[in-house]
Amino acid sequence: MYDVFLSFRGEDTRDSFVSHLYNDLDRKNIHIFKDNEKVGRGDEISGALLTAIEGVRVSVIVFSKHYASSRWCLDQLVKIMDCKKLNGHNFVFPVFYDVDPSYYETTIHANYELIKLEISPSSSSFYKLSTCTETIIAF
Repeated sequence: MYDVFLSFRGEDTRDSFVSHLYNDLDRKNIHIFKDNEKVGRGDEISGALLTAIEGVRVSVIVFSKHYASSRWCLDQLVKIMDCKKLNGHNFVFPVFYDVDPSYYETTIHANYELIKLEISPSSSSFYKLSTCTETIIAF
């Protein structure tokens, strides 16, 4: 069982902010799940990641410039928010790394308006897009 799940875009933050955060939490004996896998385009989110998200008490989402362009990151975000809704006791902490939160609000909202015209409202992609948009704007 992990205490904290770190959700981040590896190419943006793995060797900088996330590694420092991980080391600081580890020194305080906090058990952290940090995915060290390099993920290929189109790969599905792994069972280990889903299990880790379901079992944590705290999720830290490190929003960076390219976070929302990763389907893998967005799948994690949707799972984190679904678990928060179901469990009610999970804490989710957003960190905006080297990007202003308004960037996400503007970009995600604009993309949402364009993409939702092309996606069936009953599809899982529409659900993911809606969840991501609502989550980012809520922060």
